[in-house]
Amino acid sequence: ELGGQERALFVPCDVTCEQQVSRLFETAEAHFGQVHGVHCNAGAWAQGTVESFDETIWERVMGVNVQGVLWTLKYGVGALRRAGKGVVLVTTSVAAQIGFPQHAVYCASKAALEAIIRCMTTDYAGEIRVVGISPGTIRTPMLEATCQGWDRPVEDLFREVAEKIPVRRLGEPEDVAKAAVFLMSDDAAYINGTIVTLDGGTMVLPPW
Repeated sequence: ELGGQERALFVPCDVTCEQQVSRLFETAEAHFGQVHGVHCNAGAWAQGTVESFDETIWERVMGVNVQGVLWTLKYGVGALRRAGKGVVLVTTSVAAQIGFPQHAVYCASKAALEAIIRCMTTDYAGEIRVVGISPGTIRTPMLEATCQGWDRPVEDLFREVAEKIPVRRLGEPEDVAKAAVFLMSDDAAYINGTIVTLDGGTMVLPPW
């Protein structure tokens, strides 16, 4: 529980719009005084091989997943510097490391984020800690929507996938949230420039 209205501020923002992202940080600093952490977590998904993509799909996925992150980091880093310290957390995906079928553009967008994390770690050494979190199969509305067009009921598909994950279940949003809170806390002060995988062991044996 947030425990009070001053603990959270909700600001609608299209991360693909530089002006909106700039205003987001202006609003946050005006409300809280300082910003000490930035979590880039917005994402877009599209399914298909390279032959099936068009300019609209490319611009939507890369616009949210890469350009949106860059706008957020551009203005977020400024806010962190004004605060004198801070941490950046970027949500990537195991799709950046695995050839996930029918997801060429999505995988490319997440791989780009991992490169950005590595570069930022050196660019802001001594100033800002930069970490990535790489979720595996997390049960979210986006995942459920992804599976709607498959040839079997979603719950049956989820059970089949869960049986192939070493922890024998799909991840829950709370799993990611708890890891994110830790990685952005002072308890993780020596974790920097790396991607933390949160996949129940999926990378050992991909379930697809």
